[in-house]
Amino acid sequence: MFSSPDWLGYLAAALTTIAFLPQVIKTWRTKSADDLSLVWLTLFSSGVFCWMMFGVVLRSTPIILANGVTLVLAVVLGILKLRFRR
Repeated sequence: MFSSPDWLGYLAAALTTIAFLPQVIKTWRTKSADDLSLVWLTLFSSGVFCWMMFGVVLRSTPIILANGVTLVLAVVLGILKLRFRR
């Protein structure tokens, strides 16, 4: 199913992407994103977008998937940050 180096890419993709879920869930439940820096979210999202485009250029499914999903989660956090401003 996976060529030898791809399994490591898929594992890394799954772990780094899943790592964002607890923060998204916590932010949604508490309706607070005060501790999240909007500058960090913007820079991080820009970097993840660049990694995703790098994956597109390389035609690397693990890089595209991981960074595509992570980008969605980071954008959701950004939206929640703006929505729950106090």
